[in-house]
Order: sequence, then structure tokens, then C-alpha cells
Amino acid sequence: MAETQVERIMRNLKCSREEAEQIVADDKAIDRGERMDFDLSPEAEKQAKKYANTGTRQTNGAKTERKRKENPTKATVIAELAQFLAENGYEMVEITNKERQIAFKVGENAYELTLVQKRKPK
Repeated sequence: MAETQVERIMRNLKCSREEAEQIVADDKAIDRGERMDFDLSPEAEKQAKKYANTGTRQTNGAKTERKRKENPTKATVIAELAQFLAENGYEMVEITNKERQIAFKVGENAYELTLVQKRKPK
């Protein structure tokens, strides 16, 4: 197994057999937790851990529920569409979301109509 790993390292990294064997030995040392010459010094490692520690954000109190802004224009359009569908013979016309969806049936098929308001271009 080690021989195939050395050959794979030689092929992929285009290095000599001695360099590949050194890479395998270094990998095994790192896996055992040994310090290498390219590791940070203990003081620099403490500093890096200090900067990497982000902690948790503290919130005070309970979460506040976001109030949904009413859109009377959309509600009016949905109500008028539902009234139009009901007056023109569509079955089971039902407003499932007062500012967004209408469900109705045509024969044996059920349909949903969704109203989407586009944002103003910037």
C-alpha cells in the first residue's frame, strides 16, 4: 500500500522517490500529532486561535415577530378575480391566501391562480 501511495505522489507531484517518501513520512507524523518545522510557534498558534474564535451572538429578550405589511391593492385584485370567477360559472372558488392565491375547479380539474406583484426597477 505504501509503495502505491509513493508512486501516486511521484506521478501527481512529479517529484523524486526520496521526496515522495519524505511526504509520506511527514503525513504519518502529522497524523500522530507531532509538530512540524512549518507549524506556527506556540505563541502564534494561541494568537491565531484567539482571532479564529468568533463566539456566539447574545440576544436580549424574546424574538420579535415581523409584522407583515398589508397590501390592500393585491387584496382587492384577488377579491375581484374571485368574484369574477364565481359569477362566470367556475366551481368551488375559494381565496386560499387573501393577497396571493385563489383555488377553483373547472369540471373535474382543480386550479390555483397566484398573483405576483413585481418590484419597481431600480
